[in-house]
Amino acid sequence: MKKRMISVWQAAFCMALLLGNAAVAGEAGRVGALKGPTSMGLLSFMEKEKEAEAPNFTFEMMTAADELSAKFIKGEIDFALIPANMASILYHKTDGNVQVADINTLGVLYLVTGREDIRSVADLQGNTVYMTGKGQTPEYVLRYLLEANGLTEEEVTVEFKSEATEVVSVLAQEPSAIAVLPQPFATVACAKSGNKKMVLRDLTEEWDAVGTGTLVTGVTVVKKDFAQANPELVEEFLEAHKASAEFANGNPAETAQLTVSYGIMEQAGAAEMAIPKCNITYLDGKDMQEALTGYLQVLMEQNPDSIGGAVPGEDFYHMETDD
Repeated sequence: MKKRMISVWQAAFCMALLLGNAAVAGEAGRVGALKGPTSMGLLSFMEKEKEAEAPNFTFEMMTAADELSAKFIKGEIDFALIPANMASILYHKTDGNVQVADINTLGVLYLVTGREDIRSVADLQGNTVYMTGKGQTPEYVLRYLLEANGLTEEEVTVEFKSEATEVVSVLAQEPSAIAVLPQPFATVACAKSGNKKMVLRDLTEEWDAVGTGTLVTGVTVVKKDFAQANPELVEEFLEAHKASAEFANGNPAETAQLTVSYGIMEQAGAAEMAIPKCNITYLDGKDMQEALTGYLQVLMEQNPDSIGGAVPGEDFYHMETDD
């Protein structure tokens, strides 16, 4: 009887492990993404799965990166499209059980203002900049660019808002306001405020100008044990994600309609204008590893806590093939 009880317990434990890795035979993979450019790169993929009789993936979109990462860690979603630095933080928190499967967006940040005297990053001296993303990619990008252009934290006041829509409202209400906004909100802000425009180059080009390599905004992560247990599902996801990102870039008008259907943006016209500026991409393999390692090294030099204390090793990168 004792042996039988042990074997029953062992069977239950094994089943729990399988369920913890999701995607038991016939079960759909669960995908979570933030509303914005990363979600835009998924829309074609989402539409095909919605129309399928037996979808292989389900999707949910959230507005807060912390909420998304919490669901991922709890095992409530299998694939998470999150900020690049957060992927590194989760890697350290899970003792290396998080892998980056692809890069889905490069730089999406723009400086927006109606002022004519802001022509360079250095011109921000003595001003207040409104933005979101405290403790996340937007803050680290701005602070790095300020430092690279000879400005200290004391010389530029950064005022954080909880959501991008709040920053858009500030721009609409204050003629002289200066803000850093991601796409598509930067385009929306310009459309809502007649005198506002995107000034300088986008912050990706500003980043490139100071010789720091590739600016990476969003990545797709998967747990290492999940990927090992479900290699075919992961491969299927990556192939579909790549095709969907290519569709978004090649078909901005159709993708814009989908952004309205899925509640990402209110107006298709503004979405169509924003999509080419969103830097939606798909990078995997060695290209992914090279771009992300360089970016995380920059953040490490600026603030080790921003990436969880250290740049992850090679096991941080999910490699489908030997490139």
